[in-house]
Formats: sequence, C-alpha cells, structure tokens
Amino acid sequence: MRILVSNDDGIEAPGLALAAEAAAKLSDDVWVVAPDGKRTAAGTSLTVARPLTVYRLGGRRFSCSGTPADCVVTAMTWLFRDGAKPDLVIAGVNDGRNVGEDLAYSGTLGVAREATFWGLPAIGFSRVKEPDVRDGDADWLARLIGGLWQGRAGWAIEGHWLSVNLPTRLPASFTQPRIGRDKIARTATVVKDDGNLVELVVPRGRAHSTREGDENSMIAKGFATVNRLNWFGETPLDGAFVDGLGTVQ
Repeated sequence: MRILVSNDDGIEAPGLALAAEAAAKLSDDVWVVAPDGKRTAAGTSLTVARPLTVYRLGGRRFSCSGTPADCVVTAMTWLFRDGAKPDLVIAGVNDGRNVGEDLAYSGTLGVAREATFWGLPAIGFSRVKEPDVRDGDADWLARLIGGLWQGRAGWAIEGHWLSVNLPTRLPASFTQPRIGRDKIARTATVVKDDGNLVELVVPRGRAHSTREGDENSMIAKGFATVNRLNWFGETPLDGAFVDGLGTVQ
C-alpha cells in the first residue's frame, strides 16, 4: 500500500509528523511531500508556468516551494511518473479545525481535492488548536485510517473525499455534523496608510460561530466529525429558468 502524505502547515509541522507516523504503522511505502513553509488558506491554488523547487530531505521525504495542491501535482508528475501511484492520500493533520467556509479556503482540503482529480482516495485531517496530544494518538489515528481504508467502498467514489475534524482529546466517537458557518478573515488591521499605499493585515482566528448540530458544536462536545465532500459544486437550476434564457436577444 503506497501512501502520500502532505499538508498546508509545512514540512516541519507536528501534525504532518503525526500523520506520517500513523501512515508508517500501516505501510512501509509512505511518501511525504509538503510545502517548505506555512501555506494556510492556500485552497486549491496551483503554480503554473513558474518554477517549483523541491528538496529531498532524506528517504521518501521532500519539501516543495509551492502550494499544498502543488505538492500532489509534484508527486504525480515527477515522483510517481514512472511508477505506481499512491493508493491513498492523507492531508494534515492541520493545526486547527477546518469547518464552515474553510472547506473552500483550506490548503489541507486542497490537497485532498487535488488528489481526487488524479483518481486517488483522499482524507483531510484537521484538529483543534492546542490539543491534548498523548502518546497513543498515532496508534489511534493509524487504526482510524486503516478502518477508513478497509471501508473505502462506502466513501471513495469519484470526485469525493473525506474531511475529518479531531477534538482536543483522542480517542473520540464520531458524528456526521451539519456544515456550519464560521467565516475567517472578517476584519483587517491597517498597519500603514501613506496616501496611495495602504498596508493591511488580516489576522488569524475566528469567531467560533455555531449552531446546534454543526461542526463546531459537535467538536465542543468532544466528538470527532466526518463529512464527505465533492468538487462538482453543482446545484441544478430550474428548467423553466434555463428555458427562459433562450429568449434573450
């Protein structure tokens, strides 16, 4: 079983080390390709027609100058171009939950989404800030990943991936929450205003807005959450509306 691990927090992130440790308990064919620094909220962006720099850091571990999604592209177009492609892509474990609008912004989930473009099953893992990390976390995560792999027929359909949010403490029971709303980047601080030049900083953090049954409410109760997402992004229009467009001259 070949596993590719990536993230958006960077090659030195503790969450990436946790994911790689868990993967190594399931396979001796684990590859890590991650950004060379933090790429929070990079979403699904790609670097096109500009150079990417990749450093081999030892064994099957590489850093990439690009975005999280670039790491998947780098792996598929270079590392695995002449060999077996990964059986599974693991993204994370992200430093912070990915809920609400993060489903669009998240570089962690951008890894998983890019993987599905290559026909690869993918799971994005995120965890609350400042979790209670304990010695058995990697073992528990490995058992979870192993179970999800064995049950992949129930979720790994074309164009879909899993988003898993982990609470403060593991092990945890699972629930499938309603996707809520918890917008990041609602404010900006002006750090310089010099006529035609304005310098802004959008701070980290969120309001932790929540309603009963959404991700934040379930995480607050100690649950791990799982949602299956897809990239199709289509909501059918009413047929009469589409027919009416034909009258536009």
